Amino acid sequence: RENLPVFVHWCRRPVVQLLGGIARWCSWKPFSLCLDPSRMDAPKVELQTSMGTFAVELYVNEAPKTCENFLELSKSGYYDDVVFHRIIRDFMVQGGDPTGTGRGGTSVYGGTFEDEITPTLKHTGAGILSMANAGPNTNRSQFFITLAPTPFLDGKHTIFGRVCSGMEVVQRMGAVETDGKDRPVHEVKILRARPL
Repeated sequence: RENLPVFVHWCRRPVVQLLGGIARWCSWKPFSLCLDPSRMDAPKVELQTSMGTFAVELYVNEAPKTCENFLELSKSGYYDDVVFHRIIRDFMVQGGDPTGTGRGGTSVYGGTFEDEITPTLKHTGAGILSMANAGPNTNRSQFFITLAPTPFLDGKHTIFGRVCSGMEVVQRMGAVETDGKDRPVHEVKILRARPL
């Protein structure tokens, strides 16, 4: 060990820390899901927002109807110029309602549709893409992205994807100033959403 170059001794601790961090990261559910070969060709949607661009990967095997709804709405331009009407720091950002009120929106199926709850998918951390609803089986067009673990939402909201690039944009969105009703003081909106 004494014969190793000084550089190796200097690098050893950061490398061990890095490897430990990678091991912990790999155990995080959304990351381990993306290592699954069956997800290599998972559909993705890019959302260009007033604060930057991010993309989401969809879990079509676990939530096929929800993913079809999101893909078709995105393809049709339904989400273009739609605001994120509700942002709660360290919790989530919510959008997908063309009225901007949190009470509107519709699905490609003509109304509401049923939940697709999968026990293996949990709100384990930041970047989980999930459906907003008004109770069981009331999914329409509204969705949210988590900014932190939210286990109290497990079993109540359909998880149908994750942020696969541009998470820093979502984090910046989550830090904007909001009013007493959790509405951004300065408008944050989707400029364009399209499947990749």
